[in-house]
Amino acid sequence: MSSSLFEDGVSRPMTAVQAAGYTKAAVRGSSFDPLGQARGPASPLEKKTSDSLEEKMKQLERKVNELVEESCVANSCGDLKLALEKAKEAGRQERELLRQREQIAPPESINLDLTYTVLLNLATQYVANEMYAEALTTYQVIVKNKMFSNGGILKVNMGNIYLKQRNYSKAIKFYRMALDQITSSHKQMRIKIMENIGVAFIKTGQYVDAISSFEEIMSISPNLKAGFNLILCYFAIGSGEQMKKAFKNLIEVPLDVDYEEKYVSLHDDLHTNLLIEAIKIDSLSQIERERKSLAEEYIMTAAKLIAPAIETSFAVGYDWCVDAVKDSHYVELANDLEINKATTYLRQQNFNQALDTLKMFEKKDSRVKSAAATNLSFLYYLGNELEQATNYADLAVNSDRYNPAALTNKGNTVFANGDCEKAAEFYKEALRNDSLCTEALYNLGLAYKKLNRIDEALDCFLKLHAILPNSAQVLYQLASIYQIMEDPNQAIEWLLQLISVVPTDPRVLSKLGNLYDSEGDKSQAFHYYCESYRYFPSNIEVIEWLGAYYIDTQFCEKAIEYFERAALILPTQVKWQLMVASCYRRSGNYQKALEKYKVIHRKFPENVECLRFLVRLCTDMGLKEVQEYITKLKKAEKLKEIREQRIKSGRDGSTRSRKEGSADSGGTKGERLSAKLKALPGTSEPYESSSSKEIDASYADPLGPQPERPKTAARKRTEEDDFADEELGEDLLPE
Repeated sequence: MSSSLFEDGVSRPMTAVQAAGYTKAAVRGSSFDPLGQARGPASPLEKKTSDSLEEKMKQLERKVNELVEESCVANSCGDLKLALEKAKEAGRQERELLRQREQIAPPESINLDLTYTVLLNLATQYVANEMYAEALTTYQVIVKNKMFSNGGILKVNMGNIYLKQRNYSKAIKFYRMALDQITSSHKQMRIKIMENIGVAFIKTGQYVDAISSFEEIMSISPNLKAGFNLILCYFAIGSGEQMKKAFKNLIEVPLDVDYEEKYVSLHDDLHTNLLIEAIKIDSLSQIERERKSLAEEYIMTAAKLIAPAIETSFAVGYDWCVDAVKDSHYVELANDLEINKATTYLRQQNFNQALDTLKMFEKKDSRVKSAAATNLSFLYYLGNELEQATNYADLAVNSDRYNPAALTNKGNTVFANGDCEKAAEFYKEALRNDSLCTEALYNLGLAYKKLNRIDEALDCFLKLHAILPNSAQVLYQLASIYQIMEDPNQAIEWLLQLISVVPTDPRVLSKLGNLYDSEGDKSQAFHYYCESYRYFPSNIEVIEWLGAYYIDTQFCEKAIEYFERAALILPTQVKWQLMVASCYRRSGNYQKALEKYKVIHRKFPENVECLRFLVRLCTDMGLKEVQEYITKLKKAEKLKEIREQRIKSGRDGSTRSRKEGSADSGGTKGERLSAKLKALPGTSEPYESSSSKEIDASYADPLGPQPERPKTAARKRTEEDDFADEELGEDLLPE
């Protein structure tokens, strides 16, 4: 039976074998093809047509979402204009989507979330671009649409806009409407809205209503900002007892920061210590430090504010605040408050009380002692009591060798005693402890400049410029150093930057004029000298340069204005009045010149130059009084000759007295000084000649060489309540 089956070509079905490709055909020589590859590739899938309205709407919806995202990204990148354009485009596309959906689907199928997102983003971008009217209109569309379940909360945003517009009554109205629509489960949001209401009441002067808002906040969820604002309101209405109560509530606000305990290792385990060191500098510890610093700032500001108002005197009120702080968990802040008390005495110019307060800290712990000694050194340095300043600077350094302010003040005392090398070492040590101690870096630059180590001084001030790019003193020092290096172009560049910071400083402007003049650029020199004169029309050097400029350019009439002003400033110097008369004569107004010379002669009857010009003018004009002036001229010249002989003999006598060691040379010295005063340059030589170089147009530096004193560094007030930003350096810039 089986043989007949094979003969007929029909085999017994074997399912398992056949599934793997073993079939009768394979036995008869066909190729092995279990995957059916011989049949060719499968036909491609049919493409889904995008002609349907539903598919078009989905694509449009995706495009709207993309536009909203692009708008948000542009806003985060600071491109507010692009963000607004994208938001507007998203609004247009979303309206087109709504129109198409309404044609093919019932209203229930509209994507309300997308509409809400588009409108909210558009309103936000309007606010960012300060288009408040458009933003309010957009918010109204959302708020009035009952289909948006959470639209009412946006009344807070509307209130914020009215607050920015200083429309405080409407701001309060919308804040209260938002508060009514927010449930008690959103506790923090309600607190913030009540804070805004309180601030708006303060802006309108309704302190009683503001007090109600802040008191409610302090009873529900006390926080530092609300507590501080409550103190401000009580201070505004003058309620001393309520201020005390509010201050106690402020210092009882929990911070929830166990900053010191968390970072103290109780074991010698290396892994634990490394972990503690790591978390000391992480972002969470930074937040804790900022929170603690903010709390201390609120408390110290409140204490300074209420101290004079809660008791009969500032000292008694401040002592009450200090005692209250000592009884709270801010006990470490009490010492800072005491130092701040000394600072307040300084502002009140009560130096004795400030010194007494600071001296109380000499027996405290090292940190507080160093802070107090630093301030004491600062005070004595200001009073030019260098011995006391040195003693307290030593005490500050010995108490805390890592205090950069103490090291800087120590360097200042050494600098004042003339040891710039040693002072530089103290400044460098201060910078090793705090690389951002700008006072130490500035003073180090001054020390190097004093030691004529110009390249190192330049390096210091360039580093300081990177830290304080708009510091007028740093810019001036850079210009001064480049001038010492004989690089006037760089000096001019830095001075140009300086006048962008202090555009009305007359001495800087005159300095620029002097540099341009030395470079031969008379037009720029004239511009800056004119600007300097405009802001300070009493600088003799500037007046003299401008007068000389007009004489050189043959505008003698304009020079008269400047020399007349110089004569008003220095009425006892005949030079300026002679120059006025000279300008009249040069301009051809001989009658005016004659009158002016006569006035000068009445004030200075022995002036030879005036008489010479009177003789010359009277001769040229054919006047009768020429003989009278000739006689006076001869007498004046004789007196001048006698005076010069006395001066010469006085000098010779003084020289002999010095050689003989005579002790009675005081009279000769006095005569010599008197002679010098009478023979000032420019007062005994004629001002009229055929040359045009009557006035030397090259003038000394308007600022002049000034003694450089280092800046006194002190601690930052936020850390140790010092005077870090007080200036003890040279008076670099005029007031």
